Amino acid sequence: MSLLTAVGLQVQVGHQVLFRDLGCTIEPGQRIGLVGRNGTGKTTLLRVISGDREPDSGKVELRRGARVGLLRQDPVFTAGDTVRSAAARAFAPLIDAIATLEAVFDAMGEASQDELESLFAKQGRLEDQIEALGGRAWEHRVDEALAGVGLGHRMQQPVEGLSGGERGRLGLATLLLENPDVLLLDEPTNHLDIAGREWLENFLSETFRGAVLVVSHDRALLDRLVGTIVELDRGQLEVYPGNYSDFRLERVERRKTLIRTWEKQQDRIRHEQSFIDRYKAGQRARQAKGRASRLERMIEDEGLEKPLELDVVDLDLPNPPRSGDLVLRTEQLCVQRGDRTLVNGLDLELRRGDRLGIVGPNGTGKTSLIATLLEETPPSAGGLQIGSRLKTAWFRQRHEALDPAMVLWRHLQDTLSEGRGRDVTEQEARNLAGAFLFSGVTQDKCVGDLSGGERSRLVLAGLLATAPNMLVLDEPTNHLDIPTAERLEQMLAPDAGWEGTMVLVSHDRALLDQVCTRLLILHPDGKHELFDGAWSAWRSRQVTSDTESEKKAGKKERGGPSQVGPAVSKNPHSHLSLEQLENKVMALEEKLAIADQALGDPEVWSNPEKLKSLQAERIALEEELGPLSQEWERRASGMS
Repeated sequence: MSLLTAVGLQVQVGHQVLFRDLGCTIEPGQRIGLVGRNGTGKTTLLRVISGDREPDSGKVELRRGARVGLLRQDPVFTAGDTVRSAAARAFAPLIDAIATLEAVFDAMGEASQDELESLFAKQGRLEDQIEALGGRAWEHRVDEALAGVGLGHRMQQPVEGLSGGERGRLGLATLLLENPDVLLLDEPTNHLDIAGREWLENFLSETFRGAVLVVSHDRALLDRLVGTIVELDRGQLEVYPGNYSDFRLERVERRKTLIRTWEKQQDRIRHEQSFIDRYKAGQRARQAKGRASRLERMIEDEGLEKPLELDVVDLDLPNPPRSGDLVLRTEQLCVQRGDRTLVNGLDLELRRGDRLGIVGPNGTGKTSLIATLLEETPPSAGGLQIGSRLKTAWFRQRHEALDPAMVLWRHLQDTLSEGRGRDVTEQEARNLAGAFLFSGVTQDKCVGDLSGGERSRLVLAGLLATAPNMLVLDEPTNHLDIPTAERLEQMLAPDAGWEGTMVLVSHDRALLDQVCTRLLILHPDGKHELFDGAWSAWRSRQVTSDTESEKKAGKKERGGPSQVGPAVSKNPHSHLSLEQLENKVMALEEKLAIADQALGDPEVWSNPEKLKSLQAERIALEEELGPLSQEWERRASGMS
């Protein structure tokens, strides 16, 4: 039986019908990616499926007992909570059961023989409930999830002090810990750095057992996680088996087939209409009338709507004025924020035509470094040399204020006229707007009426069309839909013909892989690494290096204590073999059984100190057993 079934859904916003008579099913364990252009109603559909919004018509049916969890863009937390206590609320029923069990243990120390029988029965029920809710390993799971989304260092921070991005990450961690049967994720990687994105992929692939429906512009996630792509297009869903890369290829073929079918249909209609027009008043009028009736039925049954061509965004840039061979050079450059050193001793030379990607965890100073390289803020130490004849365009994460009353095409007209040093016509401005997927209706909107993604596209269009020879992009794909991001990728690729220099700050692994030929990797301790090559080559090297380090760490542990201290692993049990894990689990379970047997001895209940000691020992054994059992089950099921 399906986990969730939607039938006949319709939602209208204002005069726009987002979808009509829409249906879908979600099966247990299914991994689905929901794609579609901005504004097609993907977020609205998730809200309807979750029950957060009522459809205008239609219904959503959930299998009895199944739970749906929706990632909200504006999560709400309890005032006074810390990050850790907010995430722990996902285990509120479990924590309550454990507290009640401990109260039962306390009561046993002072209970009469008659009362003990009732308390023993309550203890059994509570232990069964605790086991069903996940056991005593909840604290380990909270810490693991918070570390995964990049909040491990903020666990004791009050939730009121979190930034918008941190609140989004805490909301994601809490939702994952709630472990719903159907997980609805709307842009879950928006506030995650690359390490967080990889952790999320691994968690959803290896740990989470429920179904997932995800809306994301992160193509790497859609490639590695999902097995089905569903496209929301003109109010209907079309299903494609496979991941996102499979979808791209299949979509082109399907659209070609639809267009060929439509063209053949049009030929038939023209042929039939020609016969009808020629003979409707002559000797063959009766035959013409019959054909007219058949043509009318064919048009009614098969429809006449022409399939839309796939979006082709013409973002080819005019070649910019030639800069000097040297674009910039740094010597032992340092960047600080307050007392913290973000970048220490950077020696970097950027030449004309280079494609440099800057990557690193959140908070390592990527944007601060850009501001220093572009001389917006001075370096804390070291030297910076800027090349000659540079015409720089900087796409920032936070755009400068746009005039909300300005009409979109007029804004582009003013931007282009200023950048090109001549008056640009309305048609030139509209052509550019169309290239960035702004429809004719949207081109006449005021800037203040645009969505965040539309404003980002507008700013990017203006910057690129001014022919810069130094292009600096700080998280350009955060608010772009996938078609625009892919065309931007094609335009900036090293073999695309554009002769400018580019610096890209991004967590978008697909974009980094396609456009960057060099990488600057920033680390949290102010250190950095320069790498000649694409993102996937560097990441592959890191995985190999991590694997070798784990092997060495395992050898050192088996051979005795290390001279320089123990190796640190993200997984404290990664050095154990499956057999070693199983032996540890069995030993702990045996100790737990012995403790349970001792707690059943009436003599123990007459000795309060011994009773409390045994109860504490039992709790410690359960807390140690929980993470080990989870790791053993994960390995045993083949998810190493």
